[in-house]
Amino acid sequence: MSSVIAATRFSVLDRSRVREGHTAPEALRDTVDLAREAERLGYHRFWVAEHHGVPGVAGSAPTVLAAAVAGATRTIRVGTGGVMLPNHRPLVVAEQFGVLASLFPDRIDMGLGRSVGFTDGVRKALGRDKGDAEDFAGQLDELLGWFAGTSPTGVRARPSEGLTVPPFVLAMGEGADIAARAGLPMVIGDLRDRERMRRGVDRYRERFRPSAWAEEPYVVISGTVAVADTSERARRLLVPEAWSMAYSRTHGAFPPLPSAERVESLAMSAKERGFYEAGLAGQLAGTAEEVRRELEAVLKDTGAQEVLVTTSTHDREALLDSYRRLAALAGLDDGATRR
Repeated sequence: MSSVIAATRFSVLDRSRVREGHTAPEALRDTVDLAREAERLGYHRFWVAEHHGVPGVAGSAPTVLAAAVAGATRTIRVGTGGVMLPNHRPLVVAEQFGVLASLFPDRIDMGLGRSVGFTDGVRKALGRDKGDAEDFAGQLDELLGWFAGTSPTGVRARPSEGLTVPPFVLAMGEGADIAARAGLPMVIGDLRDRERMRRGVDRYRERFRPSAWAEEPYVVISGTVAVADTSERARRLLVPEAWSMAYSRTHGAFPPLPSAERVESLAMSAKERGFYEAGLAGQLAGTAEEVRRELEAVLKDTGAQEVLVTTSTHDREALLDSYRRLAALAGLDDGATRR
């Protein structure tokens, strides 16, 4: 096994994607089942996401879903990738994570993003607007202050104050700079634009300021990784998500995942076809040996300490097989203790 891969943590972010022919409640239960399998295979953490009003994504309440995942597992770290901080009051977020950390000590992560509502209608329903994302750094400071007990309001966050819940910043837009200034671990994607990823990682490391949360930079790279017994089968795992992304960019709605067979029978406009082909390109997909080589290259290029795998597809058995093959090539299931 490659020494750089052996030294890397591997984790899972599942967005509770709804599949055609299945329901949103099924998608949530699939997420919990996947967490159990990820724990069995030796993955380091399992994160869930936040989306509102999206037909193809069931995960709308990440701290609630994280509680279900943590309750169904025993050792794997559980967290969010992420809670979108501009959508919520920092005190409420602190209280939610304080409860999680109290119920599941030393297992909870607090991944935080700066996106706000996917559409005008969602933002209105949340009582937010696009401008709320502009003060993400201030919202982050306020949130961390509730754990440190430094809020100037005189209010105390219970049971959060005094607890240590590791925060991570999702590096979208200015996220890398914000993570660096705050001295927090950073999650950055995607693997398709590796030059942009590398620039973000370099900027983060150059500007990083040690903090009570992290003495040194910590980089998590995120993206799709698909492994199968043939290159073609691995590529077919990418087809449903690539089409759904293309559809969302041309129709303004993010749909449930269709099967690869149905996608391949669909007629697409030139614009949609362009987005679709772009979605298939540059992903880490192939046989175990092909993915091993690609992983080694991107890890050497970025110096990342962790890979957060975000793969979604319609074929659930093929998805589980991919995670098993990835665990095997990374040496996660060889009896090693959790790193």
